[in-house]
This record gives sequence, structure tokens and C-alpha cells, in this order.
Amino acid sequence: MAGVLDGKVALVTGASGGIGGAVALALAAAGARVGVHAFRNVEGAAGIAGQIAGGGGEAIVLSGNVSEAAACTAMAGELTTRFGRIDILVNCSGTSPQQPFGSITAENFTALMNDNVLGTILMMQAVVPHFGSDGGRIVNISTNLSYGPMAGLVPYCAAKSAVITLTQGFARELAGRNITINSVAPGATETPMTAWIPDDIRAGIAAATPLGRLGQPEDIADIVLFLASPASRWVNGRTIIADGGLI
Repeated sequence: MAGVLDGKVALVTGASGGIGGAVALALAAAGARVGVHAFRNVEGAAGIAGQIAGGGGEAIVLSGNVSEAAACTAMAGELTTRFGRIDILVNCSGTSPQQPFGSITAENFTALMNDNVLGTILMMQAVVPHFGSDGGRIVNISTNLSYGPMAGLVPYCAAKSAVITLTQGFARELAGRNITINSVAPGATETPMTAWIPDDIRAGIAAATPLGRLGQPEDIADIVLFLASPASRWVNGRTIIADGGLI
């Protein structure tokens, strides 16, 4: 899909590596100028931006806590100042701490919801005012565990289920402005966020998956690219489960 995003500007949160980094690279390869966001791993985001520049693209690094409205507003403004517009937002930022039953506290649950749910809302609210009269594309990253919660990760699964609900609801609310909002629900994907999964569980997931392996970041990035492109113009409010047929 090289060139399908020529002239477009994208903001990708959580893009220091893993799925977010692959998404930023895919959008840039398709012609978009990209704001590469990170909060904790700014060095990783700089590396992704460097890869984009090395391939002849344009990118800037954006840093801020997506669960703080002022930071989201500042990042959207910085990207618009640099490139003149925003057309695409991809919300990849999030955390997936293990929180087994009995260990959940108000503090760690609130932090989880802020990282995964509030941050998604605040970024959408910050970016949408910068979309032009021709609308825009928003893609949110959820998880296939929304459809089959895993012990020890139930609060995370609930947070990502909320992201799916936000996608459906806001897709209806913003459709009149020619803004489409969709989400992708990956299965287990080989990223730093899933590095904690023991080898035996990893092998079990691969064996249970009809396509016989875990996902790669590029598998998800290609779906995001489709949803961010003009080819997805008639897709709105949907969640694509991308897990090799596991769910």
C-alpha cells in the first residue's frame, strides 16, 4: 500500500517499539508523516523516528503522559505546528500489568484504567479538533483477551473491553464529521510487553492457534494501515480480532 497515505499526517501513541513502532513504520512507508509518541521510552521512539527518516520519510518524537489532558493537547498542537494538520490517530499506548484477584487495589486499578482507557479518550479529544473538513481516521488497539479474559490479567482485559466500547460509541458520535473509528484486538504478539510470558505458555498458545504461531508486530501494523487508509472508508465502529484464528 505504498503511497496510499501520501500527504497525510499520523500520530501514533506508544510507538517506542512493539506494535506501536511497527505501526509508525508502516504508516510512514505508505507516505504519512508521523508523530512517534512515547512516555517512558523516549529513546525507543527516537529510534523509530530515525528509521523513518533513514527511509526517506518524515517523523518527529512526541513525549507526554496520555492520561493527562494538557499533555495530549500539547502533543497534538506540536504535531500540527510541525506538519500543518493531523489526519490519523492510532492509540497503541497502554500497559498490561498482572493483577491477580486479591492483589487489586484502588491505586493500581486506577492507574491501569488511566493508561488504557482515559488515555484513549483524552488523545481522541485532543486530536479530533485538528482533523480537517474531510474528516479523519482513528484506530484503537485492544486485545483478543477482551473476548476470553485470562486469570491474572482480568482488570487489563476489562480495560481493553472498554476500549472496544469507546470505539463503537464514538464511531457513531463522530460519523457525521466523516471520522471513522475502529479497533484491532491482537492475540499474543511478540513484543516487549509480552516478553514475560513463559516459554511453555507461549508454545501452548502457538499450538492452539490455527495458524500455528504467535503474532508479529507487522501482522497488526498491516491491519492498522488498512483501517487508516481510504480503502477502509466503509468500515466504522468495528473491532478486528487479529489472533490467527485463536478466538
